[in-house]
Amino acid sequence: MQNFPGVGVSPGRVIGTVRQMPKPISEPPAGEQLAPDTTAEEATAALKAASQAVHDELKARAAHASGDGKAVLEATALMAKDTMLIKGAAKLVARGTSAERAIWESGSSVSEMLHNLGGYMAERATDVLDVRARIVAELRGVAAPGIPASENPFVLVADDLAPADTATLDPNKVLALVTSGGGPQSHTAIIARSLGLPAVVAAVGVDHIADGTEVYVDGAAGSVTSEPDGSLREAAEGWAATASLLAEFTGTGATADGHQVPLLANVGGGKDAVAAAKLGAQGVGLFRTEFCFLERDTEPSVEEQAAAYKSVFDAFPGKKVVLRTLDAGADKPLPFLTDSTEPNPALGVRGYRTDFTTPGVLDRQLEAIALAANASEADVWVMAPMISTAEEAARFASMCADAGLQTPGVMVEVPSAALTAEAILREVGFASLGTNDLTQYAMAADRQLGPLANLNTPWQPAVLRLVGLTVEGSRAEGNSKPVGVCGEAAADPALAVVLTGLGVNTLSMTARSLAAVAAVLKTVTLQEAQELAKLALSAPSASEARDRVREKLPVLAELGL
Repeated sequence: MQNFPGVGVSPGRVIGTVRQMPKPISEPPAGEQLAPDTTAEEATAALKAASQAVHDELKARAAHASGDGKAVLEATALMAKDTMLIKGAAKLVARGTSAERAIWESGSSVSEMLHNLGGYMAERATDVLDVRARIVAELRGVAAPGIPASENPFVLVADDLAPADTATLDPNKVLALVTSGGGPQSHTAIIARSLGLPAVVAAVGVDHIADGTEVYVDGAAGSVTSEPDGSLREAAEGWAATASLLAEFTGTGATADGHQVPLLANVGGGKDAVAAAKLGAQGVGLFRTEFCFLERDTEPSVEEQAAAYKSVFDAFPGKKVVLRTLDAGADKPLPFLTDSTEPNPALGVRGYRTDFTTPGVLDRQLEAIALAANASEADVWVMAPMISTAEEAARFASMCADAGLQTPGVMVEVPSAALTAEAILREVGFASLGTNDLTQYAMAADRQLGPLANLNTPWQPAVLRLVGLTVEGSRAEGNSKPVGVCGEAAADPALAVVLTGLGVNTLSMTARSLAAVAAVLKTVTLQEAQELAKLALSAPSASEARDRVREKLPVLAELGL
């Protein structure tokens, strides 16, 4: 046996044979020139046609996807027609470089630029390299890189997966997902959680495991073991037997002593909402509205927006639906709203801040939300992303009031919002913690980088303290405002217990995580959850915090979580 330690990002214990991702498209030779019988105009036309074909293929796949997968595919499709990428290649073609070599070099330049910017823009670097390979494949007339076909289920192993690949994983064929790169908040991790696939990232060396090798994957412990022995086989069999206990959510999130912790779903559109309702979600804690803006050169009309919002509201009549206003910018650029030349987009004009530079878009979105809310029976709450000050919170609340929306709130993603939560929550009705961004900003750690995976975890005591400060601010004299969590932290059953102990009122997650979180919550009392929260806060490191809490929750091992 050989063990490959990594970072567990989606629980489960399975044994299967390895299938490695195919080798990437080979690099066109350096200095490759246009063929003697090909003009620069013809090569440029072929390049643009290949770019359009890749865009159309990704867009078609997006039409059959939903949620996180749909968003990833649509964002990657946009990159296939990225002006900087195509113009850079066209300039090289004009100088005599072949179309294949030109797009390769242009892709390298754009990817390097995005990577150096860090934060969200570094996340886009992977998209560029994926798109570059697809365009080269189109120019060569060969199959694009992708997940291997197989008659039998397998464990997929790769250095990292391109966003378009992670978005179309078939959970009926892929038993588990293992990568040697990536981090706990990478595309790979998020999609694995949404599909309910056991997954381990940042497991150095796994990309050298031979095809056909049998491996044991523990998505909770973050380990991969080749040639598993009898004890590991028993562990996998035990997981298969107990996994059925996590198949259904009864529809009520609560601790053992009856303390209510409503479990909500993160959704991106009507399809997601219907699926979440079927899985028992008690409402929606995060409705990502940018999905209806992606792949648009112009702003959708108020009527178009209202129809998209109403499809989500109608899935939860009489229940809470928390809608996040447009979170454009950084990794979600929009031609009509954001500036692609910002030197540091992760710290730039994104989310609520776009109203500073392009006023009117947010007003019209609020108008559309109100229109849809008035035509539905859902209890609609509205929150703005990237709020940093009480002044911004007050202005957003005023905009909501002008639109006729009764319950304004804010996302707590910026450390300053957590530190000044008391003042901010005097201006609005609720707060929701976006732990993905809050962790990244608090720890100054790019969430896509495997080497920083141990920094970029919400188990960091510093991040948990920011959560606690937000709750304290919500309960200060004169305040009594609910605080939820809608980041990936809520989907970790052990961390869900800690968040409950810190005083968080609601937890929102990918719908597939509802049953696991509910199963663990009901094994502890509120007082026990509070004690576990103190234990985590007093730990000297994130790993120690996680280990201390998990040791006190034997149910996690029993359920393979």
